[in-house]
Amino acid sequence: MTTREPRLEIEYCTQCRWLMRAAWTAQELLTTFTTDLGEVALVPGVGGVFEVRLGAETLWSRKAEGGFPELVHLKRLVRDRIAPGRSLGHSDGHKSGESSGSRAESDG
Repeated sequence: MTTREPRLEIEYCTQCRWLMRAAWTAQELLTTFTTDLGEVALVPGVGGVFEVRLGAETLWSRKAEGGFPELVHLKRLVRDRIAPGRSLGHSDGHKSGESSGSRAESDG
């Protein structure tokens, strides 16, 4: 079997029961990037991991960033790499003044 490109991985902690969060994130990205993503994989992990990788590049790490990604921000990170000229509609209207800190603190 060949890997479809680009391949996005969401590694989540099974001990923390973050499967639903990972699945929801995957659903949102697949809904937004219907034809731009070749594959989205959920990768079980342990030790509090929640990482989003596109190919070999880590786009988000819960440990490094101190929390979970805001979906709007994550969509921009993905878009900037796989479809830079594409509009994200209403998501592009909130480039400044996002409140990423409050949710990250409460989820971590």
